[in-house]
Amino acid sequence: MTDTVVRLVGVTQQYGQGGTAVSALSGVDLEVSRGELVAVMGASGSGKSTLLSIAGGLATPTTGEVIIEGEYLSEQSPSQLARLRRRSLGFVFQDFNLIPTLTALENVTLPLELDGFRSRVARRAGKDALASVSLADKLDAYPDDLSGGQQQRVAIARAVVGGRRLILADEPTGALDSATGELVLRMLRSRVDAGAAGILVTHEPRHAAFADRILFLRDGRIVDETARDGADSLLRGAGR
Repeated sequence: MTDTVVRLVGVTQQYGQGGTAVSALSGVDLEVSRGELVAVMGASGSGKSTLLSIAGGLATPTTGEVIIEGEYLSEQSPSQLARLRRRSLGFVFQDFNLIPTLTALENVTLPLELDGFRSRVARRAGKDALASVSLADKLDAYPDDLSGGQQQRVAIARAVVGGRRLILADEPTGALDSATGELVLRMLRSRVDAGAAGILVTHEPRHAAFADRILFLRDGRIVDETARDGADSLLRGAGR
């Protein structure tokens, strides 16, 4: 059994047609395995968020294939794709995307309940996920009662609950102070070390340094790649 969790093959994303067409991605190939965190860097408009959306099945590429744990997304019906996202994928965004009228525990368990888990099973899994991000004492708190860092930790718990195997994070520390942002990244790193695969979109070298590999996008193409040693150099260069 392969350790590859997600694979992009020749992925292109084009908006518009003819002379006004814009290529957000052009022939991108990428594999991410269990226990591996890949950071994606690049200037604004380079295609980072587009790549993340396509890898998570939130957008359909113009050409190319996305394969998650052996499943070709192009062959999935809308209901099958929604089920795959609920069961295998976790998303962490800069703006948290928590539902304000639900408690921390309810936010975390909602994907499981939508997937048909019994309430008791979902609550137990949700409590375990919140405990893993040091929020066991905030189960009944609403998002407005939590700090930004705590809200993002709830979002991470929601992303990993139920054993999701691919975590996609789009600038997850952008709304946080530096100390809290580093805490969130360490938690993301720990979930990957526990066996998930992760893709992190960031513009901060010191955040990308938490990754095993760093990819650099320019005009929708991967133009460079740095492995762990290069990540360590970035970490030192950021003065941490």
